[in-house]
Amino acid sequence: MGKTAYKKLLGSQSFRQRLLLATLSSTPILIEDIRADETWPGLRNHEISLLRLFETVCDDCHVEINETGTKLKYKPGTIIGGRQHRAHDCGVSRSIGYFLEPLIVLCLFAKQPLTIRLKGITNDSKDPSVDTFKSTALPLLKRFGVPSEGLELKVESRGLPPNGGGEVLLSVPVVQSLTAVSWIDEGFVKKIRGITFSTRVSVQFENSMIKATRGIINPLVSDVHIFSDHRSGPQAGNSPGYGISLVAETTSGCFISADTAVSHSRDEDASSLADDAKRDLMPPEDVGVGTANALLGEIAQSGVVDSTHQGLLFLLCALCPQDVSKVRVGKLSPHGVETLRNIRDFLNLKFIIKPEPNSQSVFLKCIGYGMKNLSRKVS
Repeated sequence: MGKTAYKKLLGSQSFRQRLLLATLSSTPILIEDIRADETWPGLRNHEISLLRLFETVCDDCHVEINETGTKLKYKPGTIIGGRQHRAHDCGVSRSIGYFLEPLIVLCLFAKQPLTIRLKGITNDSKDPSVDTFKSTALPLLKRFGVPSEGLELKVESRGLPPNGGGEVLLSVPVVQSLTAVSWIDEGFVKKIRGITFSTRVSVQFENSMIKATRGIINPLVSDVHIFSDHRSGPQAGNSPGYGISLVAETTSGCFISADTAVSHSRDEDASSLADDAKRDLMPPEDVGVGTANALLGEIAQSGVVDSTHQGLLFLLCALCPQDVSKVRVGKLSPHGVETLRNIRDFLNLKFIIKPEPNSQSVFLKCIGYGMKNLSRKVS
């Protein structure tokens, strides 16, 4: 056997996408200088957890980390998927939303459909919530030909920072290939759906969020339904908090989202906290108003996805067959730009980018990489 040739990379940026694209393109990577100059150098807990998750759903991949965690060798294996009987603990440094996007895209091209339990934080202020992922990212996958049957994300218990305690059940079908899209019309908003949640606090927090949100949205859209999900006991996880996830569906099948999560820094049950301690939490009315305004801001961007999901959109376009995909987004987000760079570096694929002069929107076009699942299990 010849010596393995590693693609050399520097730094900790785009760790998830580097790992994902390296695996899909069967490219061994060597990442050096991972936070080498920081007070706490090396890989973070959530990055190591993501590596372990990839090891769980892949066979014969090789991971080598030096003592300080500043150097990583990763040699991809075969994507297996399958039913995982042991839950994966995502930890509490990042939420489950951090893991969902690379895991789902990876396992679309696995040998067998994936079923796995993920434990950790379901809602926080860093990553998209599991609710937003369910209402926005899953329909986006279906747009590219991913079948509805077998694609499911079920929230079995909530978990908020700092102590988590949440759990979700994820099912991902396999595909032989994705379907190229021509998706440039965002349409008009026809309805808005949402869900509020609360754990270890009064259900009144949810009522206040719903009322405040409706005060902003109802004058603009008539078809609005916001559901509530109050959890107590084991299903409430280990930390008190609350939040809301909103999604606007348009006449052309776009799903635009915004969400907010608020959690207490203490471990006590917030229902027993003194009034001055409760003031440390953002008022639920402000959460509702802020999230509603954030959603309206995303809608005004005039794109087929919101800024949070630009990266996923570009990845799916790139992994399509060797056919032309055309999409339209709002102002390119930093994450979207970084995704385009990673696609260029790993797949040698460039998008044609054309700004719309009369708005902030951008048209993008590419010919897909031609990713095929040659090991798909036919039932």
